[in-house]
Amino acid sequence: MIENSKPEGSQDTVPTPVAPPEPVAPEEPPTPTGPSDDGRTTPAFDLQSFLKSLPAKPGIYRMLDAEGGILYVGKARHLKNRVSSYFHGRAHSDRTQAMVAQVGSVEVTVTASETEALLLEYNLIKLHKPRYNVLLKDDKSFPFIHVSGHEYPRIAFYRGTRKLPGRFFGPYPSTVATRETLLLLQKLFRLRPCEDTFFANRSRPCLQYQIHRCTGPCVGLVTPQQYAQDVADAIKVLDGRNAEVIEDLGRRMEEASSKLAFEQAARLRDQILMLKQIQASQAITRLAGHDIDAVGIACEGGATCVSVVFVRSGRNLGSSNFFPKGGLGDESEVLAAFLAQYYLAREAPAEILVPQAIEGSAALEAALGAKAGHTVEIRSSVRGTRARWLEMARNNAALGLRMRASTRATIADQLQALGTELGLGETPQRLECFDVSHSMGESAVASCVVFGPEGPLKSDYRRFNLRDLTPGDDYAGIEQAVERRFARVLRGEAPMPDLLLIDGGPGQLNAATAALQRLGITDLAVIGVAKGSDRRVGQERIFFPAQETPLILPDDSAALRVIQRVRDEAHRFAITGHRQSRDRSRRESWLEEIPGLGPKRRRELLKAFGGLQGIRQASVEDLARVHGISRQLAQEIYERMNPGP
Repeated sequence: MIENSKPEGSQDTVPTPVAPPEPVAPEEPPTPTGPSDDGRTTPAFDLQSFLKSLPAKPGIYRMLDAEGGILYVGKARHLKNRVSSYFHGRAHSDRTQAMVAQVGSVEVTVTASETEALLLEYNLIKLHKPRYNVLLKDDKSFPFIHVSGHEYPRIAFYRGTRKLPGRFFGPYPSTVATRETLLLLQKLFRLRPCEDTFFANRSRPCLQYQIHRCTGPCVGLVTPQQYAQDVADAIKVLDGRNAEVIEDLGRRMEEASSKLAFEQAARLRDQILMLKQIQASQAITRLAGHDIDAVGIACEGGATCVSVVFVRSGRNLGSSNFFPKGGLGDESEVLAAFLAQYYLAREAPAEILVPQAIEGSAALEAALGAKAGHTVEIRSSVRGTRARWLEMARNNAALGLRMRASTRATIADQLQALGTELGLGETPQRLECFDVSHSMGESAVASCVVFGPEGPLKSDYRRFNLRDLTPGDDYAGIEQAVERRFARVLRGEAPMPDLLLIDGGPGQLNAATAALQRLGITDLAVIGVAKGSDRRVGQERIFFPAQETPLILPDDSAALRVIQRVRDEAHRFAITGHRQSRDRSRRESWLEEIPGLGPKRRRELLKAFGGLQGIRQASVEDLARVHGISRQLAQEIYERMNPGP
């Protein structure tokens, strides 16, 4: 798997899978037979006969184990030569030899071209996730800045498929970089960030106008022409054309000054000064207008890091690191597999710089170009500015590999210290921690976070919406969440942890152990983690079942650091889920009380008016215009929201 250094969140866009052609059977089926599980005689796989029958055509091959599971999926320009090379000929790496030793049979699929083989390989890898392939783990897609197609365009953070009307700028390597750019553009050009439904139902300017981050187009405080000019200037900045914007602003400042419009001239002057400061702090190269990704790779001790440096409109937006697991072959083959997995899941830039030539680059260029709708070039021999970007990517990959190794060593030391301090007898490899969050009993949510030797295992995180509780009863909340979680563990839906942490003191700990005992789990190590009486960080007390005196670890304890990290992550995950549940409940609770107003009609109302405030301000006629809302129902909604004296 490939782990991305970005935070948790939405899914990457994956192309529509290509329907695979029928597998090609050998010309002369092998005749040896062997017994099957049910006693019937089935044909055995004859490798030599199979290799002789392979066609000299492009396609994909699937290495299967004795049970028929897919070990590896690969593509080939010449199926006969490629598949045969695994079983005789050149020497292979230890990993390749280990895979070949498990092969029970091989299947092939002939395609019309090498490009079609590349796409089919990508889709089969995404579908089956074979053990020996380089896999790109689905994670949040990279963020973009979206300028909508509205009469008064909205400028906003966006993540997801780019099918909305308007223009997209990016991708940005991180959420922080995207939001910093948005904040800068709002300060410079005061473009609206609000949703269209919120915009359509305003009767007076919002807070963004008061703090000079918006010109108030929702209530007509700026003309369409003036707003369009600000949008055009913002787009030029996003395109890297700062100098052009500064020149145009200077001309408009002189015109405003000559007309004695000094306030407007002062605003334009401030914009020019801010843009010049930005221009001085950012590296805008002479390649302005070019979109380029520079990809570097570093391998050491069986670990690999791939770093992608993003250059958009000549501006370096930063980098993101990926850590491949799996894959066969040398560095070049791992890089080629990464490029296919990564760029077939998103739109590729016009140029991709790589440190070395890769096999099958022409087919990959054709596939990426067809998907992106523009020519894509993969280049390895570059000079000047491009060479410096490529060197930056290589350095980032090497640094990422060293930092990851250091982090792994640190976590391993902390887990070892934890096992020693708690007397577990061995180093724990999987930790789970539970916490409960609510507001005076409202919208109670429990969290379960999971940590291992590599840090947080976010795909294993779970939240529990707690039901049938006395408001504010944290003990019952912990008990319910633990019981629900470990019932799933006993069903084989999740692995058993080596250590269970409960955020809380003896009360929460006793509730958790009671739930485990009802399930018949008596051999699991469980501890409670509570802050001291003054609630200061670093004063944590570790409670054990049936033991009154807590363990207090020293402030510099490695075991304490990992306990604090896991506990804080459980708290963060719980409070985030609680806030989402509470906001959703407060937004829809009173609507749910109206007879005849089901989930679909509630969604239509919220979509039409942008929230409860817009619904409260709507007239009966406005409510009746919403799809699915009759005049009678609109009257009932209006009366419920506007009760008489």
